[in-house]
Formats: sequence, C-alpha cells, structure tokens
Amino acid sequence: MKLVILETSDIHGHIFPIQYANNDYEHSGLGKIASLIREQREENNHVLLIDNGDLIQGTPLTYHYVRLNHEKPNPMIVLANKLQYDAAVFGNHEFNYGQQLLQKAVDESHFPWLSANILNQETKEPYYGTPYIIKKYENINIGILGLTTHYIPNWEKPEHLNNIEFEDVIVSAKKWVAYLKNQLHVDVVVVSYHGGFEADLDSGRPTETLTGENQGYRLCTEVNGIDVLLTGHQHRQIENKKVNGVVVVQPGCNGTHLAKVTLELEKTSDGVRILSKESELLPVVEVKEDQKLLESVSEYESETQKWLDQPIGKIEGDMTVKDPMEIRIQDNPLIEFLNRVQMEAAGVDISNTALFDNKSPGFGQFVTMRDVVSNYIYPNTLKVIRISGQDIKDGLERSASYFKTYNGKEIEVSQTFTTPKPQHYNYDMWEGIDYIIDISKPVGERITKLEYKGAPIDLSGQFDVVMNNYRSGGAGDYPMYKGKPVIKDIPIDVSELIANYILDRKVVKATVNHNWKVVY
Repeated sequence: MKLVILETSDIHGHIFPIQYANNDYEHSGLGKIASLIREQREENNHVLLIDNGDLIQGTPLTYHYVRLNHEKPNPMIVLANKLQYDAAVFGNHEFNYGQQLLQKAVDESHFPWLSANILNQETKEPYYGTPYIIKKYENINIGILGLTTHYIPNWEKPEHLNNIEFEDVIVSAKKWVAYLKNQLHVDVVVVSYHGGFEADLDSGRPTETLTGENQGYRLCTEVNGIDVLLTGHQHRQIENKKVNGVVVVQPGCNGTHLAKVTLELEKTSDGVRILSKESELLPVVEVKEDQKLLESVSEYESETQKWLDQPIGKIEGDMTVKDPMEIRIQDNPLIEFLNRVQMEAAGVDISNTALFDNKSPGFGQFVTMRDVVSNYIYPNTLKVIRISGQDIKDGLERSASYFKTYNGKEIEVSQTFTTPKPQHYNYDMWEGIDYIIDISKPVGERITKLEYKGAPIDLSGQFDVVMNNYRSGGAGDYPMYKGKPVIKDIPIDVSELIANYILDRKVVKATVNHNWKVVY
C-alpha cells in the first residue's frame, strides 16, 4: 500500500498569490497549494493532509480579520475546512491574538487540532484535549502525534497563555509515541512538530544556541518509534533527508511549497513493514491558484484591500527604503521614526527596533494602512525593561555580529543571520544613545563608542529601554534582556501605534540625528 502524507506549515495567513505591499503577483499562498493538494488526491488513493502550525496569523488579511472582522468565521479555517485537512498542529503564532480568537478558530475547524505537550496548568492534561489521531488505510493504522515548540512563553504575552503550560517536547514525545506503539498498537508513527532542527542533519553538529526552541534532531535520535517527522517553524526547505532512519521534511513558509512524504507499506503476518519512505517538496510555481477556493474568501480580501488603501497621513522628507544594507549601516529617518513612536508610547528616552524584512518599502509621501503593515509585519507589542549599561553594550555587540568582518571590499551579512533562515529582524538599531560599530574588529569587540546624553555610558547604571515583546524576552539570542524587570507593558500592536501616531499628526517630518553608524 502507498500512503502519501501532505504537509503545509507556516502558511502565515497567505491565501492569495500577492504581495500586499504593492499587490504584485507572488508564487505563494493556499490558493496555489490547493491545486497541488487536488492533484495529489487525484493521483493517489490514500492521502493524509496535515497543517503543521502558524496558519492563522501573518498577512494584512488575517490582521484585518482579527481587528475589524472577527465576528465572521476565520478565513483560514474556512479554507482549511474546504481543503478537508485531517488535522492541524498549533504553532507559536496561533497564540498571538489571544485564547478567545484561537478557541474560536479551533471550534470552527472540521478537523482536530493536535497538542500533546500543550497542557492545562492545573490538571496537566492536554489543554486542547487531542494529543493524537489514528487514521486507518487498508487495515493499517497510522498514528499522528502533534507537538509544538515549548519555547512559546519566551515570546508570547502571558495573558495569552493563561492556565497553559508547555511540556518539554522530548518528554511528551517519549510518553506519547510509546503509548501509540505499545498500548494502541499503531503500525506507523507520524510526528507533526511545530519546531525545527537544532543540529546539522548530516553531521549532528549543533547549529544554534541550545535554547530548546528547536528539537527536531533530538526527536529523531532520542525518541524510539518515530517513522516520519514533519517539521516547520524555521521556514526552511528540507527534503530527501533522513535522520537516524526517520524521514524528515519542512516546506518553507507562506505556501511556496507543499511537503510530501511517500510511504510504501506492506502488511505481513508479523505486522507492517515499511518498504520505503521518501520526502520531497512540491513548488507552487508551475500551478495555477484554485479560483473557486479563493472565491469563498473573496469578501475578506475585498474588505482588506479597501482598508489597506485608506490614507492616514503624509511624510515630509524621505522615509523610503532603497537599499536595506544602507538602512543598517547608518542612522536613517525610517528607523529613527519607528524608535520615536516607541519612545512616545512608552514614555522613555531609549529605544531599539529593526528593519524586519529586506522587502520593507519604507514610507512614501502619502501613508496608507498598506504602508504601515508592509513595514511592520509582526503583531508585536512593546515592553519597557530596566537593564544595565553593560546589557546595552552586550546587546549592541550581539547586533554588531550581524556583519561579517570587513574584507576591504564590501559589507556582508554574517551567515549566522542568514542560515538556516534569514534573521534580519534580529539586527537592532537604537535611538537615545550614541554609538559606533567598527566591523573591522572581531565579533564582541566592535562597539567603539557608547554614550548617553553626551557622556560615556555608565556600564553599572540602570536604564529603562523600550523594545518589542519578542526581544524583551531574550529572543533572537539576546539573553542579556531575559528576566529583567518589566517597568511597563504596552499591550497595543506596534503597527497600530504607528498608524495612530501618523493619524494624530497628519504630517510627520523625516528627521535623522546621526546618533549611530557603522565604520570599517
């Protein structure tokens, strides 16, 4: 018997094949993925379809739905129901909009959401009730177990995780895989894990700081009985790989690929033999989007497009992004503006932020909601934390490691910020302090000037700094911020703060005070 397992992961609200910044066509989204799913179902008798998390957040359409339209059914669930998913797994971004909206999405789903390691704090039972499902094909039992990175409390607002705790993925996997094999006697175990790999798939060499955020390699090497591991979270494209005999796959992000695992199974008197197992990625480039499917959410799209093009204010000067590297090597009006919005909202005089994506367009003369959500693409909120001058310096040194040591010819980005996935959002730029980064010097020794109010910063002094909630928890390899006193929590999405700032003023001047630069 041949079983085909199809996986989507990290769709992040992408439905239509467009870039919302300019509505250019883009080879991505569930509309195109749907065509691949249909083809696979036409070609194969037994197809299992799983979503591996980060489904309901990530585009202006899903943002508009949550903020202004959430009395309607969730558009991502409307589509998933029509595509007849067998199950879904919770990703970290499922929690971004709070438990009420997440529970609404779960309730609207015609399929189960799997969560073996998301537990009720009091009962220690799976919070959403369904750790696994079992599917039967030609008298062969396939067990599918859902797991989610347990690092979520380091990013998410505490109020979004009330009465929830996240058990270590390895602990949960060992318990539930053994239960599926020994108590329920399933023939094949498929683990769908919203997490990625912490080690090189071939050598086992660690590839990231061992935070426990990603544990895919350990799942393959330490948990007996897993046959297939579906992964995500890292936005990598992984195919044709096995780790310790476990076939693994990861389909990138935004619906650019559909992951496919093919199992050849044989029922014998001694049980089920897996004759072969292979993984591959199916790109959406050559397929047309499923127009009938898209029509079912066309009203959501139409309302989003109208909302995005509402003008909210005007910029005097230049806040456009012409070259992302240029933005990151010297103070510029766009980053200074974002920091000033944060500083005003928080009532402090030191701030950091990032240019989150190299596709960020900046702001033209007339600003719309489309411009705001195209530049600030994450549903972050702000926190003010109290840190030392040494913490500030250490944070700046971490950001300074974004650059390769200068080679005398060109400025290049360090591989640690591009592999296994782009992490441009982990390079921070500051306002309220004066500093210089010298990229001719070794990593860790690059901050050659650091001043506050015209004098060298007191490394033992205490400073209140506003930054996004993701960074304030130490995410992005900034451990110097983790666990520091939270002086103020601003529970409004930064994109809303930006829009409100512009709406209040109508006209915003592009200013730059040249408080920092990169030299070599």
